[in-house]
Amino acid sequence: MKCPICYFPDTKVIDSRIAPDAMSIRRRRECLKCAFRFSTYEEVELLDLVIMKRDGRREAYSRDKMTDGLKKCCAKRPITEDRFKKLINSIERDLQRLKSTEITSRQIGQMVMKNLKKVDQIAYIRYASVYESFKDAHEFRKELNKLIKEKK
Repeated sequence: MKCPICYFPDTKVIDSRIAPDAMSIRRRRECLKCAFRFSTYEEVELLDLVIMKRDGRREAYSRDKMTDGLKKCCAKRPITEDRFKKLINSIERDLQRLKSTEITSRQIGQMVMKNLKKVDQIAYIRYASVYESFKDAHEFRKELNKLIKEKK
């Protein structure tokens, strides 16, 4: 890890702790040249995961792409940054459990909806309406009715 101040290539780890989200490790580091101290975070990254799109294309998994989509449906909802990170980690954990290097965009969408439903039902409906391509208010109402029945 390069020092962010002097760019010296060697630093030593002074302390390691589990981060508040419990899904990453916070490491306190010190530059061996200028003695500047800083923190880094280490988290699991899904590697070599290929997404098969509905039209047959294949593309590499992108955490940023999924995060951007979720931010849109969670906009103006009472979801903390910590809860949002846990949502992303939960979805990625489900993807890892598949133990496959290729998954369909449909599988990802289903995992997102399953996890999002537990976090915020309005955000879930927003996501589902785009993901499932609701054609009219009737389809929207059917999905709302499912949510209401599950809540009871």
